[in-house]
Amino acid sequence: MFFNRLSILLFLISSFCMANVHAASFVVSEIKIEGLQRIPDGTLLNYLPIVAGDPIDDSQITYAVSELYKTGFFADIKLFSDGDILVVKVKERPSIAEVDFTGNSDIDDDSLKDALLDIGVTRGQIYNRSLLEKLTLELERVYFSQGKYGVKINTEVTELDQNRVDIDITISEGQVALIKHMNIVGNDVYDDATLLDELESGVPGAWAILSSADEYSKPKLNGDLEKIRSYYLDRGYIKFNIESTQVSLTPDKQDIYITINISEGARYKISSSELTGELVVNRQTMQSQILTRSGMFFSRSLMTASKKRLENQMGRIGYAFSEVKITPVIDDEKKEVALTYFAIPGDKVYVRRINIYGNDSTQDRVYRREMRLMEGSILASDRLERSKTRIQRLPFVESVDVVTVPVPGSNNQVDLKVSLVEKLAGSFNIGAGFSQTQGLLFNVGLTQENLFGTGKRLTLNINTDRANTIYSAAFTNPYYTLDGISRTLSFSFRDRDASEELINNFQTNSGDANISYGIPLSEFNIVSMGYGFSHIRITPSSINPSQDVTDFILDHDGQTIFNSLTLNASFSHDTRNRTVFATAGTQHTVGVNMTIPGSELEYFKLTYITNTYLRVTSATTLLLRSNLAYGDGYGDTTGLPFFERYFAGGIRTVRGYESNSLGPRDANGLPIGGNMRLTAGADYIFPIPFLEKPPSSVRFSAFLDIGNVFLDGSPTFDATEDDSGFQVDQLRSSYGLSLVWISPIGPLRFSYADTINDVQGDDLRAFQFSIGSFF
Repeated sequence: MFFNRLSILLFLISSFCMANVHAASFVVSEIKIEGLQRIPDGTLLNYLPIVAGDPIDDSQITYAVSELYKTGFFADIKLFSDGDILVVKVKERPSIAEVDFTGNSDIDDDSLKDALLDIGVTRGQIYNRSLLEKLTLELERVYFSQGKYGVKINTEVTELDQNRVDIDITISEGQVALIKHMNIVGNDVYDDATLLDELESGVPGAWAILSSADEYSKPKLNGDLEKIRSYYLDRGYIKFNIESTQVSLTPDKQDIYITINISEGARYKISSSELTGELVVNRQTMQSQILTRSGMFFSRSLMTASKKRLENQMGRIGYAFSEVKITPVIDDEKKEVALTYFAIPGDKVYVRRINIYGNDSTQDRVYRREMRLMEGSILASDRLERSKTRIQRLPFVESVDVVTVPVPGSNNQVDLKVSLVEKLAGSFNIGAGFSQTQGLLFNVGLTQENLFGTGKRLTLNINTDRANTIYSAAFTNPYYTLDGISRTLSFSFRDRDASEELINNFQTNSGDANISYGIPLSEFNIVSMGYGFSHIRITPSSINPSQDVTDFILDHDGQTIFNSLTLNASFSHDTRNRTVFATAGTQHTVGVNMTIPGSELEYFKLTYITNTYLRVTSATTLLLRSNLAYGDGYGDTTGLPFFERYFAGGIRTVRGYESNSLGPRDANGLPIGGNMRLTAGADYIFPIPFLEKPPSSVRFSAFLDIGNVFLDGSPTFDATEDDSGFQVDQLRSSYGLSLVWISPIGPLRFSYADTINDVQGDDLRAFQFSIGSFF
């Protein structure tokens, strides 16, 4: 205030002096400017209400000085004459070189700078000491909204060369004021406990020592008020109103008391839900999208969802900018509301161009072939969303955003702006790790998900552990044909010592070569078919050979080398939103692998895998899963060969039990596997506790596992001799916690489980982990 009065006084004195200096009027022949450093001459002349050729007198000079001061650019202004030349001598206010913050941890620098930008305090702006008070008030407002009423802000201005200043702001944030009590007044239908349970803010129970519910912030309270409003409006209280909200702060600025005054009003039913307007879709189809029915209590969320469903229905056939207006007619006497949905489809919209940005390492056509819209096609909303999902599912895409940009001068055309953020598609790994079941692991691998920017996939791997040495290579062309048929070529060689896997004693050397094709039937369905060649050499253990192995060799007249031609086919229905760490959608896969008739070994294997992801909240997901597998011999082969059997137990099937330990055992007590496997379970996936932004490469879950393997003609462990094959009471189960991290060296998986129905003799292991192995 003192500074403002001083400025006015100086202005009046300056004006008085100018009047004395320019007692006589004159015609300005030229205007000369002195003192400018940063501001261009043209800017000053633009604000100066005098031009060359103007006759001026004392009043005009006074007015000119006033206009220049109004700009806020200058600390001092003098106008005087040099003959018939008007001299304008100014002193510029300093500019802000930098605004620096120290002491802030809860609110980052960028957020604080954005707040100051609204009051003109930012780098390059003119500095005015009067802004310091505004600056302090604005920062206090920001912190008050976060419940930090004890914040203290100090500012220091440092003068620099070239008429610049630095503003250093030191912040002592203090503690968040805690909510000590919340009270709702005016609620008769629902008690306080019911309503308070809906809120994010509140007083946590004594057991919730890590809860932040009692930390006050204005945005959180506003969100809670809307939750109360929605709670009533979704239950028929159409005239519900929040009358007032009182937030009281104790003198020490540590505790907060909140009182919410509401008016519930009467409960209303829906008398009718009518559909009018221009119907471009069959009335019956449109009517089926309306969720509000006559006789039910009014619900704002159902009304809003109905509006969205109707607009989406029109959007599917190209009316992308359609609108549905809702007119409620309230009958206070009958306590009823009549809803009218008025459809306004607008013009059918077409795609003019599809522009792709951000594909720095990928060919343009790789993304265009995933689009379900083409240039010149109608803008169908469901196909637009599916296009986005298909691009997001590509393993070399971090994120994708698709925006419709109206074409200037056209009411029915848009351009699609596809903005991508790509991630590294290739990796070369040399790593080591340790697994409880596989021992020391070593791998060398080259993976390229986007070979030369073509979207093709190449993998080369060497993996070794205590039981296996595997060499593998695979090449996939996802668009082997233009209509989306994929082709995969794969080769593998494996040396296996089964005794190191804690199963029956034998060693094998095997090699496989396969060609498979994926044929898309629809957006979500694909059929895969392939053929290949398989070679295996069996070597029984010289020490305690398994009877199961020796019997197999005797049945084949001592033959230990087998060659087979193989066929494989599968059908998959996949609506997952991501291929890795999905959060929504389902996956069903039915598959068969078999050797062709006439092979040295004739057998088949059937599998059925399901994964269903149900979004519980915005941050949590429920995964329901099952895996059924069955195999058998046919023709001259009796039963499924022992080296093709299924095993269960361990971190990938039924956690809490030793890997491969479940199912039938031989005379030595070693698991021999089965020709039938059933595993299932549920995972409740939630963010890692205590982390504000958990990394996307980490998944934490609570799980329930159940399963076992069964062998025709052999009893499962601890079952009677007559109880061979599948037995429901032999299913083992467990529950626990799991953590999976897709790390740079490969997947890392940890679990802690407690068994539910184990029996004496079961091999148990509560904590299990796998580091550096691929699954």
